[in-house]
Amino acid sequence: MAKKRKHSEAEVSEPSKKEVALQRPKRTLFGWKDGVEEKEGDSLIFRNREKLLVTCSRRIVYRYRHLMLNVVSLLPHCKKDNKVESKESKGSTLNELVELRNCSSCLFFECRKQKDLYLWMAKCPSGPSVKFLVNAVHTMEELKLTGNHLKGSRPILTFSSNFDKDPHWKILKELIMQIFGTPKDHRKSKPFYDHVFVFSIVDDHIWFRNYQVSVPHNEMDKVDRGGLDKMTLVEVGPRFCLNPIKIFGGSFGGPTLYENPFYISPNQIRALEKRKKAGKYAKKIKAKTRRKMHELSNPLEPDEFADMWKE
Repeated sequence: MAKKRKHSEAEVSEPSKKEVALQRPKRTLFGWKDGVEEKEGDSLIFRNREKLLVTCSRRIVYRYRHLMLNVVSLLPHCKKDNKVESKESKGSTLNELVELRNCSSCLFFECRKQKDLYLWMAKCPSGPSVKFLVNAVHTMEELKLTGNHLKGSRPILTFSSNFDKDPHWKILKELIMQIFGTPKDHRKSKPFYDHVFVFSIVDDHIWFRNYQVSVPHNEMDKVDRGGLDKMTLVEVGPRFCLNPIKIFGGSFGGPTLYENPFYISPNQIRALEKRKKAGKYAKKIKAKTRRKMHELSNPLEPDEFADMWKE
């Protein structure tokens, strides 16, 4: 007779509540945390699973496309995707792409009229998101700077003290930290720092710079911790300036949390320039008509010697 297998309740036990809680993603102000707290011995270690999707709109200019590729080369935790049509249902399409690529945030470079570049930073799918106007764009190939750092190394993020003054700058600081900060122990990143991302606020604009941390070759093995006097910063690039337009509560839309009162769209600037040019042209025509009327009203006296040298 075949023996019956007996399973005790201890052998077939359901997972405990702590294990189930550790497996669930945590919801925060900036969306769902992809990071999972793993047990290593008796202590809990947080693993940052942040992934970034970088994409652009169709009909983007080559210069802005090179800027996007420079940003992709600087962020080892990002994934590049195909171009997206920016006119219809942009938010829903990008949210689906982010979910399909298993990412938690998105950088979207939107080019309009082949002149203006807008940058969207968003935490998907719950938000928040920010829309910037990008000015003063200089790519790595254009600058030809002397700095150089290892590809895939983790950057040090530095912010100016202005980010702690107003609440909307604090939101932008936290968003930039989560998007541009490379996760620790990422499979494509190097386990050391050799360059610095600098974000500074000047005239209500965010200016971005990338510097290499360089050490003299003869003192490379002698620099101890804290020996910052012997280290120098060499700019690598790229350079760009971000002008914040709006901060939204959702991903690529939703309630407006902040609107920049000093923002002027590039279309309005171009219209003012056209009006100025048209005003200059009208002034020239008016001056010509005044000159003609003055000549008709004040004719010159005939010259006696005008026909002397004619044959």
